Amino acid sequence: MIQNLTVGNPLKLIVKFALPLLLGNLVMQIFQLSDMIIVGRLIGVEALAAVGSTAPLYLVVLMVTFGFTGGLTIITAQRFGAKDEDGIRQSSYHCHLAALVLSVTVATILGVFLTPFMRIMNVPEQIFADAYKFMLVLTFSMPLIVFYNLLSSLIRALGDSKTPLYFLIFSSVINILLNFMFIAGLHLGVVGSALGTLVSNFIVVILCYCYIWHKFPVLWYNQKAWHYDSDVMKMHLKMAFPMALQFSILSFSIAIVQGVCNSYGADVIAAFATATRIEQFATQPLIAVGLAMATFSAQNWGANLLRRIRTGVRYGMLIIFLLSAVGFVLVRYYGQYAISVFLDGENEKIVSIGKQYLLISTPFYLFLGTIFVFRNTIQGTGKPIIPLISSVLELCSRAFAAIILSEQFGYVGIFYAGPVAWIAAGTFVACGYFYYLRKWVKTPLRWKLGEVSQKLRENGPMD
Repeated sequence: MIQNLTVGNPLKLIVKFALPLLLGNLVMQIFQLSDMIIVGRLIGVEALAAVGSTAPLYLVVLMVTFGFTGGLTIITAQRFGAKDEDGIRQSSYHCHLAALVLSVTVATILGVFLTPFMRIMNVPEQIFADAYKFMLVLTFSMPLIVFYNLLSSLIRALGDSKTPLYFLIFSSVINILLNFMFIAGLHLGVVGSALGTLVSNFIVVILCYCYIWHKFPVLWYNQKAWHYDSDVMKMHLKMAFPMALQFSILSFSIAIVQGVCNSYGADVIAAFATATRIEQFATQPLIAVGLAMATFSAQNWGANLLRRIRTGVRYGMLIIFLLSAVGFVLVRYYGQYAISVFLDGENEKIVSIGKQYLLISTPFYLFLGTIFVFRNTIQGTGKPIIPLISSVLELCSRAFAAIILSEQFGYVGIFYAGPVAWIAAGTFVACGYFYYLRKWVKTPLRWKLGEVSQKLRENGPMD
């Protein structure tokens, strides 16, 4: 259901919007965990290492598409906050054009340069063939992934975070069932896992379009909106490119860490892959709050409601503090037991290595959550430069820590790369938010007019 985030209690709105996002992220993580469990138990540790060794490369591509489509739809959310229905339709049309070009470009680059990319990441020879086949099949699913991310982002831009959750649950269930069929039934190995992703994404994209056609007409084109405007496209790309670059930088930094990790053999690769999956699962609440802040700030920026944005940020940080404490306790004391779920038989060395990683990273979840709140808030206001710079800082910090510390402490040094990057980027982007805030408060007339306009509006959501 379409939801107007410019009216009502900010805390309740942020929590209400974030919960479906959290559930959706958890579903995605459960699927990814299930996928790795299926691969690890039905095929073996080397197959698990093959999938894990290419995960950062896949993540780079995935994050580029996620950042690009998310940047495009910031304009959609701002138009919604301004109550501009024609602007919403026009934005949706230009988002689709940009996504089409992106999907073709990404699939082509990944298909042509897949082998060099994997060589750069130091994928071991004993798992190279499986890793290559796995990534090659995923390459063909890139256009589907791009458009699924776009459709989900467009729906969220209108304040509806529940509908993408339903589609994600459906897609994940189908994906898991297909993985069992392709791996256990047809014995396709790691290729079966990738095929499950491709087929399930195809199904869910078709269903998303059918649903939007019937339930979200404000996102659909009409004759007036179906017109290319170079100025409008530039406005969208001005947000999309920095966010795509930002997300690619972040995922590239993870790929660098994985490349260093790959030099330590299959046991360390498998341990690192499973431990980071568990950490991703535990930090999904932080990500959900950040995504909620992006839509909340975008809609209120479009409505010229700075006071609500400031209030939302304070509530967002309070939620992050509580979630970070919970994540610290759960992962630090119970994470090691989750690692063994991925493995068939006794693998005490892998469990021990994975436990080391979790003990090192858990105290720094608050810094990670700080990044999500401030970075997404700034992006929602249409200011992509500070978040982009923070991503570069995170890349440099993570790469420096992984390379230098691993030389001094072996693979354990790699485990400090994330915390070092979180501290550096979190501190910088928080300072960036307060820098922008000082500039914004110097234009009080705009915000006063926004508050007056808010009182004159209808309280209900746009039909």
